[in-house]
Amino acid sequence: MVSIKKLSNGITVVLEEMDYLRSVSFGVWVRVGSANETKYNNGISHMIEHMLFKGTKNRSAKKIAEDTAKIGGNMNAYTSKECTTYYVTTLDEHLLMAIDIVGDMIQNSLFEESDIEKEKSVIIEEIDMYEDSPEDMVHEMLQKEVWKDHPLGFIISGEKEIVNSYTKKELLEFKNRNYIAENIVISIAGHYKEDEVMRALEANFGEIPHRTIEAELTRPKYERCIYTSHRDIEQIHMNLAFDCIDYHSDEKYPLAIVNAFLGGSENSKLYQIIREELGYTYSIYSYSCSYEKAGLFHIDAALNPSKLTTVLKKIIQIIEELKKTGITEEELVQMKEQIKTELIIDSESTKNRMNNNGKSLLNHEKIISIDETISRVNLVTNEEIHGFMEKYLRIDNLSLSLVGNLSKINIENTKKLWESGNLNL
Repeated sequence: MVSIKKLSNGITVVLEEMDYLRSVSFGVWVRVGSANETKYNNGISHMIEHMLFKGTKNRSAKKIAEDTAKIGGNMNAYTSKECTTYYVTTLDEHLLMAIDIVGDMIQNSLFEESDIEKEKSVIIEEIDMYEDSPEDMVHEMLQKEVWKDHPLGFIISGEKEIVNSYTKKELLEFKNRNYIAENIVISIAGHYKEDEVMRALEANFGEIPHRTIEAELTRPKYERCIYTSHRDIEQIHMNLAFDCIDYHSDEKYPLAIVNAFLGGSENSKLYQIIREELGYTYSIYSYSCSYEKAGLFHIDAALNPSKLTTVLKKIIQIIEELKKTGITEEELVQMKEQIKTELIIDSESTKNRMNNNGKSLLNHEKIISIDETISRVNLVTNEEIHGFMEKYLRIDNLSLSLVGNLSKINIENTKKLWESGNLNL
């Protein structure tokens, strides 16, 4: 049973009772991320997320950690391109304490100058770690290049020089502009007592101010690109991207089937042919990234440099053949059942229920239930799937990112091949 409530300041609360459990998940979703930043403060949302763990008027950083340990230690946070989320999974008896801790962090964090300087160093270490991770970099840099100079393409953690430049005043001003009632959704799923939970939420979040939301996000222009970066490792990490849909589009249902069929599992075409039959890659898979104003469909592979051109052409061949022949009715039924199974199994977790409800309400201002999603997926036809692939999986609009051992490939020939658009030859 899902219910939607409002706090006195307008914060939306979504509750889903699962009274057969003893656990509960609680999350605070804030509609702010790197897409809301500028090139002069990129990474500031991520920095603020870090600072909220560094101490409040009521708790030191150590006390936050100690109180979190008392309720099981399962509190965390993350910043994405369009939201920042703080979440806890705990026993029902600890929910009120979890609400108190997170509410204290969001409303009463101190942003001490010494903590800011220390956390800058931590984030710079995180940036270095990310730059040493080719599987992350190949994805992030491709998004940065295809949405060049648009905030949606910004790296979430920011760049070192900008991170080092943040002042306490800038951090607090950005937080106060964006951590407002209109930008916040609170989601709880599991076992709880509704009356006492609503009282606790009102006490801990009811004084967050509400004001007019700043300008809406703008739609980025997709620019076909190629990005390359040498790393002294054995493999090449390759990522392909196609311009695709935003999360409001009803085409997300055929997209789900195309992704499942093409590269979404070990039973997919890309995995079975390129990895299992041919043995060309260690890993290969597809996935989609959909945002409020734009989206991309990605294919990712890790492989030996000597196989790069072969694998790239094979991926294109599989896509082109799929666009010509389509999928059979039997395969369509199988993909729908696979999606249904994954959705239902995932939904049997309080954390996943909390995430689904919070994200759904934040993005769509309504709950899109698991049952509704399954119903919509079941209605997808082969004609819709074919239309989707023809519209979005266009080889002449394909972007390419390569991170790894470029010394073992003829990168200029690869660039010429990509620029020619004859990748399917």
